[in-house]
Amino acid sequence: MNADGHASGMDSAASVADLPLLQDDEEAQVWERWNATWRDVHVVDAANERVAVFNLTDHDLADPANYATLKGLLMDAANPAR
Repeated sequence: MNADGHASGMDSAASVADLPLLQDDEEAQVWERWNATWRDVHVVDAANERVAVFNLTDHDLADPANYATLKGLLMDAANPAR
């Protein structure tokens, strides 16, 4: 999720990854309603319900355990029966 007012880099971010990105805006105010912080990954399920939050500042993906945790969160959200 990208905060309202910070859309300038979204085109380049979207072009290098397959993960969906949300650009917040003044009308939706998702950043505020979800209590987002910088570098949060908000994981949503098939119904677009938030099922997890994983902060990349607190959990550096260079650490294999953090990488595995985030991957597991994403996999579980994509396939809850797994």
